[in-house]
Formats: sequence, C-alpha cells, structure tokens
Amino acid sequence: MDGNYGYIALFLLGGAGFVCFNFSLASFVTRLVQSHRPSRTKGMAYECGEPPSGEAWVQYNVRYYLYAMLFVIFDVEAAYMIPWAAEFRKLLAELGTLMVVEMTGFLAILLLALVYAWRKGALEWT
Repeated sequence: MDGNYGYIALFLLGGAGFVCFNFSLASFVTRLVQSHRPSRTKGMAYECGEPPSGEAWVQYNVRYYLYAMLFVIFDVEAAYMIPWAAEFRKLLAELGTLMVVEMTGFLAILLLALVYAWRKGALEWT
C-alpha cells in the first residue's frame, strides 16, 4: 500500500518539473527572439486602430455591478429550475409534494431578495 503513494509523489514531482521546465524554456526562447525597441507609438493603448481618446482608467457607475449581480442571481435560478422542470413528473412520483415545497421556498427567497433590492432603489437608474 505504501508503494502506491510513492507513485503518486513521483507523478506529482514529474508534473511539477514538466511545468517548470516548459515555463523556463518558453521564457528563455521569448527573451532570445524578441526585439526590444520601445517607442511612443508602441506604448499607446490600442483601440481598434483608432487613436486613443481620453483616459485609460474610467470609473463605472456602481449600478452596473448591481445589475450584474442581480443577473447572476436570476441566471443561477434558471440553472436550478430548468432541470427541475424537466424532471418534474419523475420527481413528483418519487418525492411527492416535498420537492414542490422546496422549490417554492427557493423561489420565495429569491423573490424576497428582489423585493429588497427594489425597495432599496437598486433597480432605479437615475
């Protein structure tokens, strides 16, 4: 049994060595063939072939992130509901009303979160 752990350690060390070797080789070859001639044009930000306008760092409104969070929450809801709905008859026969109660509770929690966000004004764009 102890011999099996030796094989695992050997494979881990071999894999780590392989990754380190390839990283070192790639770094060496890149430094060998690259040309280093910095200029003002090469240092400019690339914007689809057009000259850049404005600052590179732009502050976005925090509401973008709130909408993204709400989208992710309801996207996850759909990811849970679609398989549940596809197997509804089978689950109803096996679990009875328990699975309907569980999904109703899940949807109630998400609805409560939506009502909370709505009352806090997170969905208003002004």
